[in-house]
Amino acid sequence: MIPYRSFFLGSAMLALSTVAGHAGPCAKQVDHMQGRIDAWLEATAKRGRMADESTAALLQRQPTPRSIENAEVQLGDLPAGTVAAVNTAMQQARDADSANDLAACEKALGEVERLIGR
Repeated sequence: MIPYRSFFLGSAMLALSTVAGHAGPCAKQVDHMQGRIDAWLEATAKRGRMADESTAALLQRQPTPRSIENAEVQLGDLPAGTVAAVNTAMQQARDADSANDLAACEKALGEVERLIGR
């Protein structure tokens, strides 16, 4: 009986591994838009005012898009409402992509496009 269990367990693991690697219908567009958002945040940071370095920066950690976003909101260079709306629309796009809903994904990405103005 042990060989059968190993066979079925192995088969189940193989099947599940292919499901986890499945990309939705607009995964490439979502990834591309995330890159555009990151570039938008970086450009906003370059145009804006300077702030004191944080403790994390002093520990030689690289800034993340999220930490840049937070700093720009605190400085007033980036409206918090816009940031929240962009994050919400991107989550909607990811959720739609996971649900294989191309139309909803494209609609959410269009909203992100409108918000970042590019």
